[in-house]
Amino acid sequence: MRADRTARTAGTSGPARLRAPHPMLWAAFASLAVGAVLCVLGWYGVSGERFAERQLPYLASCTVPGAALIVAGTLLLTHGRSVLAAARVEELYGLLVTTEPPTPPQRPPTATDGTPLMVPGGTLWHRADCPLVAGKPETVPADATVLSAQALAPCPICEPGRPPEPETPPSSPAPEH
Repeated sequence: MRADRTARTAGTSGPARLRAPHPMLWAAFASLAVGAVLCVLGWYGVSGERFAERQLPYLASCTVPGAALIVAGTLLLTHGRSVLAAARVEELYGLLVTTEPPTPPQRPPTATDGTPLMVPGGTLWHRADCPLVAGKPETVPADATVLSAQALAPCPICEPGRPPEPETPPSSPAPEH
């Protein structure tokens, strides 16, 4: 049932529709208003009579039905708000769930050839199997010049070996004079 509503919600596009108050909320407010008016009329009628025998008709015809309408209006208001909240939750659920297939997670670069790894902005260099860098997509191979300058410390968890020496291009011999 939820999937059907989600499919209907996800399939709609365009401007957001205006939300109209739920009819149950209108009934709740009307019931509360009529109940309050009846209670005021009953109180006014009772207050004008001196004897209890003459007050009973006002209690029976105005105050008791007015109190019952106030209770019914409160129940309708509570139920109407929960129905409205459930409809909003369903709408949000439909907006969050997409019908497109999820994109496969990108594998972080790993160095299987023994190249040390680092996290940009980090202070340590790691082996490829280190649990501190496993699963981090921002992991990059460590630059050999940074390692030789000892800007990064070896990880105390994976204890990588000595950093590899940076490769220097062969220098050309100086011209003879």
